[in-house]
This record gives sequence, structure tokens and C-alpha cells, in this order.
Amino acid sequence: MFTMFQGARQRQAVFVDTVRSRLWPVPAIGVIAAVALGVALPQLDTALDARMPVTLAGYLFGGGADGAREVLAAIATSLMTVTSLTFSLTLVTLQLASSQYSPRLLRTFASDRFVQRTLALFLATFAYALTVLRTIRNAVDGSASFVPRISVTVAYLLAMASVLGLVLFLGHLVRQIRIETMLDHVSRDVIDTVCRTAAPLGDEPAFVPPLPRTRTHIIAARSSGFLTQVGEAALVAAAVDADAVVLVDRPVGSSIVANVPVALCWAAGPSSELDGDGLDSLRERVAGALHTGVERTATQDVGYGLRQLTDVAVRALSPGINDPTTAVHALQSCTAVLCELAGYRLGPRILRDEDDVARVVLTRPDLPELLDMVCTQPQIYGERDPLVMGSLLMLLRDLAWVVRQPEHRLAIADRCQRLRLSIAAQQFESSGRSGLERLMSQVDEALHQRWDLGNDSHAEGRQPR
Repeated sequence: MFTMFQGARQRQAVFVDTVRSRLWPVPAIGVIAAVALGVALPQLDTALDARMPVTLAGYLFGGGADGAREVLAAIATSLMTVTSLTFSLTLVTLQLASSQYSPRLLRTFASDRFVQRTLALFLATFAYALTVLRTIRNAVDGSASFVPRISVTVAYLLAMASVLGLVLFLGHLVRQIRIETMLDHVSRDVIDTVCRTAAPLGDEPAFVPPLPRTRTHIIAARSSGFLTQVGEAALVAAAVDADAVVLVDRPVGSSIVANVPVALCWAAGPSSELDGDGLDSLRERVAGALHTGVERTATQDVGYGLRQLTDVAVRALSPGINDPTTAVHALQSCTAVLCELAGYRLGPRILRDEDDVARVVLTRPDLPELLDMVCTQPQIYGERDPLVMGSLLMLLRDLAWVVRQPEHRLAIADRCQRLRLSIAAQQFESSGRSGLERLMSQVDEALHQRWDLGNDSHAEGRQPR
């Protein structure tokens, strides 16, 4: 079933997001692997030293024990300095992103795989050099010296790779702090989230959420914080065992407070009731399936990415930054995301058991709610800028061409009317006002005419402007 398949994908996504959003797992794995390699390679040197082919030996380290120590010590010292520089540059980038764009972008930078792998390379090279250094021996009291030539050569190669990695890291960092790169990364996260949590229109039939036919019971939250994850399989199992229906009326990403109602439940049968130990067990299991955290994540939260994009636009419109061009770029990214979301079934999601009986209703934002979230604050803070208002109108125009459902068209028309009233109250120049009026007429045209995106001509013989 689609629900079970989506549940497996979401559990995998939760695990991957947990690992990716932290800076230490990949470097820690690199250090452990480097230590293991630093122990194993000297033993390989011992086994192959007497049988090393002359041709191969010519490419390996040819110095003595003191020279090997100096090389490894230089590598270890320089790599720790480079690691400190890399970490400092990363923190500066995080501070810039937080102050200039939005503090909600910090999680995006922390999950950057290139940064994680670069730190892993630097720390692994440092740990490997120290581990090999301990195996070098001078000739003392008749004992033979030992210089692990293969191991020292590998340390040299890792050092060269680290130098190349530093150069690539600096170039990557410059590219990552560009607003276009950040907006594209957030937009792709939103699309990935909706692909995991929603079905395309037409792939899943539309279901009407079940209504309570018996007395409802309140389920309170167990802890405070942001609702970051909903254990869908656990909720369905709990509802099946209690022969009940559960409605979670807080969407993922909302702020919840401990001991405050977040869900309702009622008996599935019209003549049965929930009470006693069965009700207590259901409440406990439902509360345990609602996971909270100190910050929102993009794993199941469709609106989180759009919140990030909108925050960038609002921050750019603040008097302290005053960068309307960045706000326009953010709104263009919102346009592309909303047009993509229009092809998916948003709104409340119904989870069914193996007998195809509706057991759980999850509250999710629909397209009109997401549209209001994207447009409301930029309209408030950018209503005096014709460039920003024009970007909002272009958003509505492009979205109007791709939406399929009547309620979505009504939401676009309502938002266009709000923009029309806001524009009428401003004292724009005649050229700017005429451009905005032309965009408003294009929104109306897109709303009231049907356009087949697969054909080359308009249904009435005219091309869209």
C-alpha cells in the first residue's frame, strides 16, 4: 500500500536527516578509519619490506627513521592548523548566513556534505600520521630500525589530498554563501519532502476525512517543542488495537506544549465507546508517536522550506538590510516550489489499516495555506516597492496556470484582490503602476481561461503573455 511504502521512506529519511544535520558523524568515522589504517599498514610494511620489488620501492619513501618522523610530524602539525582554519571559516559562514539571510538556514549549512567530508579528510590525515608515527624505530642495541615506507608514503598522499581539499573547500564556501545557491538548496529540500509525504494528484483517490460518530476524547502532548516527526505506523497500530480513529490536529512543524491537547480520538464503531485502560493505552501510544525537537526539520515538514525562503525575503526587506533584489530572488524560488507542489495532493492525510479502514487523520497545510504563508509577510513589508509587488503578482500568475482544483483558484483570486487593494493605496509612478496593472490582468486571465501546457496554442487561439 502507498501508506506503508511512504512510511518506510519517511523512517529512512528521518535517520538520514539525523546523521546529515550533525557536523560530527562523518569526521568521527574518518578518524576511526584512519586509526585502523594506521595500525594495519605498518604491519603490511613489515610483511612486504624484505620482498618489496625494486621498481615499486623507488616510488616509496626512501629516508631513514628520523626523516620519517619529521615528515609525519610536519603533516600532523600542518593538518591541525588547516583544520582549525576550516572550522573557523565554517563558523564565519554560519554567522553570515544567520545575520544576513535567516537563522533557519544554519541547519542547511551544518548538513553540507562537502564541509563534513573535508573536515573528515583533514582529521583523518592528522590521526593517521600520529598513529604511524608511533611505529617508527631507530636502530638501538643491535636491533634493526623500522621505517614503514608504504605507510609514510600514504601519509604524504593524504597530505597532498588535504591541500587539494583545502583549495576546493575555499571555492565551495564562496559558492555556498551565494544567495542563489542557498535558495536552490532549500527549494530542492522542499520538493524532496513533498515527494516523500504526499502523492501526486491522480495517483491516490481523494478521501473525505472521517467525522466522529461517538464521543471524542482529548490526547495531550507529552513534551514541549516543535512537532518534528509523526510515527505513522505506530499511530495506525495504536488505533487498530483500540478500534478507534485518531485525529492529529497539529501539523508537523507546529509548536506544541506539554499537557496541551494535540489530538482527538473516538471509537470507530457507532455503538462502541473508548474508556478505561484501552483509552489510557491509546493516549499513551499516540503521545509517544508524536516526536518533538528544539528546531524544525524538513523530514516531514512541507512548510519548513517555504518558511525559510519567506524568511530570506522578509529579512532582505528589513530596513537594516534593504535588499529588495534578494527578496525578489526568494519569491521566485517560492514560485517554482509552489508550482511544483500544485501537482501533489496536500491537505489532511488519511492513514488506513490493512482492511482499508481509515484509522488516522494527519493535519497538513494545503496549497492555499502555503500560499498565504509565502505572500502575507512580503506583502506587508514590501507593499511600497513595486518590484516586490510585481514579484508577488507573477507568483500568482504562474501558479494560476498550473493549479487544477477550484479552491486553489479561489485562493489565488483572493490573494490577488488583496494585492490589488494594497497597490491602489500606494503612490507608485505611472510606469510602475501600469506594469502592476498589466500583471493583475494576466493573473485574471490565467484564472479564468484554461491552458493546456502540453499544446502549442491557447484554448481560444491566443498565447499567454
